[in-house]
Amino acid sequence: MGQAPVAHLDADCFYVSAERVRYEHLNGLPVGVLGNQGACVIAKSYEMKAAGVATGVPIWEAMTKCPDGLYVKRDFRWYEVLSRLMLEVVREFSPKVEYYSIDEFFFEATPPPGMDYQRYAEVVRDRIMERVQIPVTVGIARTRTLAKLISDTAKPRGAKAVLDRQEETELLARLPVVEITGISGRRERRLQPWGIRTCLDLAQADRRLIRDLLTATGESLWWELNGDPVVPIHPARPLHKALSRGGSFGEATDDPMMIYAWLIRNMERLIEELHYHQVLTKHVSLWVGYRDGQAGEGRASLEFPSDRFDVLLDVLRPCLRHAWIKRVPANRMHLIADRLTPRVHAQLGLFESGGRRAETIAHLKHEVNKKIGRFALRSAATLPLAKIYHDTSNEWDICDVKGKMCF
Repeated sequence: MGQAPVAHLDADCFYVSAERVRYEHLNGLPVGVLGNQGACVIAKSYEMKAAGVATGVPIWEAMTKCPDGLYVKRDFRWYEVLSRLMLEVVREFSPKVEYYSIDEFFFEATPPPGMDYQRYAEVVRDRIMERVQIPVTVGIARTRTLAKLISDTAKPRGAKAVLDRQEETELLARLPVVEITGISGRRERRLQPWGIRTCLDLAQADRRLIRDLLTATGESLWWELNGDPVVPIHPARPLHKALSRGGSFGEATDDPMMIYAWLIRNMERLIEELHYHQVLTKHVSLWVGYRDGQAGEGRASLEFPSDRFDVLLDVLRPCLRHAWIKRVPANRMHLIADRLTPRVHAQLGLFESGGRRAETIAHLKHEVNKKIGRFALRSAATLPLAKIYHDTSNEWDICDVKGKMCF
């Protein structure tokens, strides 16, 4: 017996829809959700999209294009609540579900006896709306790549099962190749000289050519577009190879104290993640982006695997000095910890100093924050970012939603 068809569920305008669940007066109105300390639109309703507002535009540009719009700050803690409610519903319909992102799920399509796949897609869609009040679209196909293409074309509030090969061919012929997740920019330009402009062009191209142009990732897409499932559904997220924290500053700055404060904020968030996954890091990277398009990077290896504040700070300070461009406003920073080692397997350093005291302080800090609130106890070096910490929308980020494949 062959593999069951794959379903892809994608919430429609999820962040906006989540805000409408608790604020019913937003229904039917142009709504934008703001990120980057309220500086830009990270999600918009269909009504706001119709006014010409694109994702990522600054708030002042959005207000010019859509002066009647309503703008709310993000709340990822609330979005996670609804995301996990949707996940619970999907698991009622399928024995194998992948938590792909906060608003997307892949799952094995297993309709009960007597129900066809089209009706199954409709029932899943309607049950999510009934239980969670979030509009979603469901696509079902022979592979996950096809299922996502089908759900993307069925939005909004759609439900579509395409298992007939002729219908697949007609769909792929209509869709430009950039509709495939992972193909845009450089990859699209590599395909153009070979006349590959639609999804069908890619599916009908020579497999070896696609591998040469797009490596093994492109070959996987080729198999999937031709109906051969080679990308499995992952009910549990594989172990992380690296952990990262960072993001936009919101407002660019060339103040060394502000940039250092961002380093400490992101480092404390990264340490939280290392603690959560019970791993230590042996290597760290720091990347700083600047408003004029420049970037700086520093990297360092640790003598012993660690998740301690003092140890990581000792290696990240030189990384920041290497990445810092004086008198040029910085607007983004990312910290990456890799070469991860499970805490229980880590070898202790023979000459490592201050271990017991540092561990006691870290444990106390963790317990205080667990009881009083995240970041209630933090390094004094973050004082220049007081406004960031006082804004509750910054307490929870999308990367704090655990278990997703995309982070």
